[in-house]
Amino acid sequence: MALETTLFDPAEYLDNDEAIADYLSDALETGDSAFIADALGVVARAKGMKQIAEDAGLSRESLYKALSDKGNPELSTVLKVLSAMGLRLTAAPVIHAAE
Repeated sequence: MALETTLFDPAEYLDNDEAIADYLSDALETGDSAFIADALGVVARAKGMKQIAEDAGLSRESLYKALSDKGNPELSTVLKVLSAMGLRLTAAPVIHAAE
């Protein structure tokens, strides 16, 4: 008997601002630019890629390309997308454990 699986889409679970902020914060903590770009794309899909693209002043096609795991969006694109999502970047000091 073959095992049946379905594709997991995290966008389906990002249904409120707190979940979205937590998801993006976790992505940012990885420091992995490809993962961060992909996470932004997941959130954009959850919120509606067409609307995010319009609000950010970008084409939907270029947004899909930039916000993929293969994308490398410019900082200005990231800032426009975050603003369109109603989010902002913040900085916090890195706390190192005592050695």
